[in-house]
Amino acid sequence: MLTNTSTAVPGTTPIGVIVEVHGPVAVIACDILPAMRQALFAQFDHETYLFEVMQHLDEHHVRAITLHRSAGLSRGMKIYDSGAPLHIPVSNACLGRLLNIFGEPLDNEPPFTPQGFRNIHAPHVPIHEAVGTSEILETGIKVIDLLCSFVKGGKTGLFGGAGVGKTVLIMEFMHAVATLHKGVSVFAGVGERIREGHELWHEINRAGVMPQTLMIFGQMDESPGVRFRIGLSALSYAEYLRDSLKTEVLFVMDNIFRFVQAGSEISSLLGRMPATVGYQPTLGTEVAEIQDRILSTRQGSITSVQAVYVPADDMTDPAVSTILNHLDTTVILSRTQAGKGIYPAVDPLQSGSKLMDRQTLGARHYGIAEGVREHLARYHELEDIITMLGIEELSARDQKIVMRARKLQRYLTQPFWSTAAHSGIKGTSVPLQQTLADCEAFLRGDYDQIPEEDCYMRGAMSGSAK
Repeated sequence: MLTNTSTAVPGTTPIGVIVEVHGPVAVIACDILPAMRQALFAQFDHETYLFEVMQHLDEHHVRAITLHRSAGLSRGMKIYDSGAPLHIPVSNACLGRLLNIFGEPLDNEPPFTPQGFRNIHAPHVPIHEAVGTSEILETGIKVIDLLCSFVKGGKTGLFGGAGVGKTVLIMEFMHAVATLHKGVSVFAGVGERIREGHELWHEINRAGVMPQTLMIFGQMDESPGVRFRIGLSALSYAEYLRDSLKTEVLFVMDNIFRFVQAGSEISSLLGRMPATVGYQPTLGTEVAEIQDRILSTRQGSITSVQAVYVPADDMTDPAVSTILNHLDTTVILSRTQAGKGIYPAVDPLQSGSKLMDRQTLGARHYGIAEGVREHLARYHELEDIITMLGIEELSARDQKIVMRARKLQRYLTQPFWSTAAHSGIKGTSVPLQQTLADCEAFLRGDYDQIPEEDCYMRGAMSGSAK
């Protein structure tokens, strides 16, 4: 639907000219004001520059952010109205492709033939059509399924710095969705370094997951407008795949904190007064706009995994707190765990889920998960004593707890499909019921006699001597 009140045919008659350029923000003088979020464009040197209206300054001036590089913009440049907000081409043929914010190919392949176009600002699914989040989505990753279960249609935050295995874990999630649930994945690279994006693309190809994956990148060197809107563009593709394929869709965003940073940069250029700790006053609204569209319907579901950078490891940072309010599951990747050779480097004591209760998990799963946490927590408390005095100084009961905790810690490691080419160890996927049976046996003491190294980097414990 055209939202512009002009009677001219969209794109044929100029609606105004640029009067100011402030980096990626342009002030445009218009005869008739275009609607908020309207897509405008300009032509220069055989290139098309796209803008999005962000502010109405007065009766004849608007501020718009550019969705391209700003080099080449100048005063007096004619601006045309596209007649609608930014739309992207959609088709099932987008799977296996690497695209930019406009749905244009970045993989040196010809563009796919669109079956339609989708508004990146489309409203979320009506409440009466959405379904709740109460079903566990198995990943085949033991520590995730046991202690911080994914929720089908829920949102998971993946907190981790560089070098702790965040990308490997993301690829394993994609592999699980493709193989276990016959679903598809949409990866949104928000502010990704070009090198990281290139490596991830090749890793996903090597892992054999690319035919069921769509990758969309708004790279670090691009306009803040691109980094600000790339998440909505990728989410529009995820919604389309959910509705057209009627299947499980894994929506991965790396990194949502860079989306917040892009919004802060744009907010300053638009002249808004900064709010808490210098963040934009619209922080809560901007984060909610993305999070509230991650919904499931009776036909299909979108399960989200969002990598979150934590500034100075401060979980009380306003941006981190705002994102946390929307998450169902929190997965903390620990450098300490990685230093011990524990991969995936999930911290089992800090990670968790809002739905880790008896009603959702069932009494057996909940009881085993609590037992494993208790053993690992007690081991953590005793580590300093063991380091200083030795394990012999502990009581017989504590020695038994420490022994079982160390074996559980090693059992929760796992070889991944995505790293098989590098490690030489074939990846494994362990069903949740098998993980529960193994952990229950550890807690009972069935594996007290086997050495710790026999528990490390393996799948299920079936066949081990008791």
